[in-house]
Amino acid sequence: MTRLAQTADLTDVQQEILSTVRDFVDKEIIPVATQLEHRDEYPTEIVEGLKELGLFGLMIPEEYGGLGESLLTYALCVEEIARGWMSVSGIINTHFIVAYMLKQHGTQEQKDTFLPRMALGEVRGAFSMSEPALGSDVSAITSKGVRDGEEYVLNGQKMWLTNGGTSSLVAVLCRSDEGHPEGTAPHKSMTTFLVEKEPGFGEVRPGLTIPGKIDKMGYKGVDTTELIMDGLRIPANRVLGGTTGRGFYQMMDGVEVGRVNVAARGCGVAQRAFELGVSYAQQRQTFGKPIAQHQAIQFKLAEMATKVEAAHAMMVNAARKKDSGERNDLEAGMAKYLASEYCKEVVEDAFRIHGGYGFSKEYEIERLYREAPMLLIGEGTAEIQKMIIGRRLLEEYRFQG
Repeated sequence: MTRLAQTADLTDVQQEILSTVRDFVDKEIIPVATQLEHRDEYPTEIVEGLKELGLFGLMIPEEYGGLGESLLTYALCVEEIARGWMSVSGIINTHFIVAYMLKQHGTQEQKDTFLPRMALGEVRGAFSMSEPALGSDVSAITSKGVRDGEEYVLNGQKMWLTNGGTSSLVAVLCRSDEGHPEGTAPHKSMTTFLVEKEPGFGEVRPGLTIPGKIDKMGYKGVDTTELIMDGLRIPANRVLGGTTGRGFYQMMDGVEVGRVNVAARGCGVAQRAFELGVSYAQQRQTFGKPIAQHQAIQFKLAEMATKVEAAHAMMVNAARKKDSGERNDLEAGMAKYLASEYCKEVVEDAFRIHGGYGFSKEYEIERLYREAPMLLIGEGTAEIQKMIIGRRLLEEYRFQG
């Protein structure tokens, strides 16, 4: 067990879960991650192992066959998995957000239908909010759901779905004007639809097409896709929560916990980068001694370790705040912002420590160097996090003049 990124006051159950996950990462993920990543190959065997460990149902209540664990436990598991390969953490994180949204906002029928199968990993989730021309302006979505008798007809194009091909349940945010007269604020006329589909690419059900995987700089293995709806018909009972107009709030609730998990991913990748850097620094020799004995490298290692510790502490704080039932958008925004920025910096320092070898695909740090940038934009850019943080601070520290 390393000294960095320890978490105080964990229960025996939490410690046992984390120990099991860490052992799985060391034995089943790290040895094959770089090879699979270079081939852009979906980690089928790893995912099956995670299903056997029960990680797809970690936060799903026991009454639905899950483990009923806290957000903190889940985030710490994500941290460990991202340390092995960030793409694997993305596979379960997107699934987790959909399960969380169902648990918090779904009708009883929706919970009974999906959560038991999601806990087993038989149904795997993806969520779809972004669009090709959307960026961070969620209120500008153009995808639309129109009521037609006992069904809704969905049309539009969505972008950046993690698990878009391998999932069988997608939570899709669309505009729905039914019951919301013209002039209604955009965020009050959005609805989340639960779209069931077959895994795969092409036309996965009538009116729904998953064109194929988007070719990315990093974050490979996991499938990132578009989603095209052209006259897609779904039953009215697949409106999340049974009522239209609540989709924006449901999605933001999901994204809020998602930000804690993106922070956890940043912590995990940064930890692995530090491990690689400190190990290489003790093996590589220049001027007759290991480079770890040169003051310049020791300064880098000191800065890297401090950033790993700081990011981990903020991530844990944000998770515990949410678990307590309190509002945590400020803490989640801070944790996501700091962890993603520090992750990029720690990875780059580890890359520099490796020198020319860091540029070689034979070394793991090359993969991390391509993966870290995704965290800067996933679940909201640094600029979006700063807006959230700034607004919340002004609420908390309102000037009384």
